[in-house]
Amino acid sequence: MPVDELDTRILRLLIEQPRTSVREYARVLGIARGTLQARLDRLERDGVITGTGPFLSPAALGHPVLAFVHVEVTQGHLEEVGDALAAVPEIVEAFSITGGGDLLTRVVARDNGHLEDVIQRLIRLPGVVRTRTEVALRERVPFRLLPLVEAVGRASDTTRAAGGRTR
Repeated sequence: MPVDELDTRILRLLIEQPRTSVREYARVLGIARGTLQARLDRLERDGVITGTGPFLSPAALGHPVLAFVHVEVTQGHLEEVGDALAAVPEIVEAFSITGGGDLLTRVVARDNGHLEDVIQRLIRLPGVVRTRTEVALRERVPFRLLPLVEAVGRASDTTRAAGGRTR
């Protein structure tokens, strides 16, 4: 089942007020607690909600430098290198990609010297051919999903209003 208008309202509350109780969410939304819980369970089961933990700031944890490191891998070693990347604590995300490289990592560091040390560690991994690094200067759009959630909810409502057909 796609995300509908009520799901969108629920997700907005979860994003904007993450430390509120289910009882309070139900009150704000004007729905029964059981209805809300059933919706939350479905959203989790469908993989829409993937976690409930706090969002942490690498900068506040002493790692204000953010870089994106492209990693080129010897053919046939993608899994091995991917597993090795998971052992590097400064790598906060890694993706298989198309284009200029095989993997894209998001790396945080204490300073530029520490970033260089992390990159050198990556270069020494078996199966890594080369890396290319881009240092982030300033965050322009912070990670967010609410605009996407709202767009999906609107599209679902439009489709439903058209009798299941897209316009």
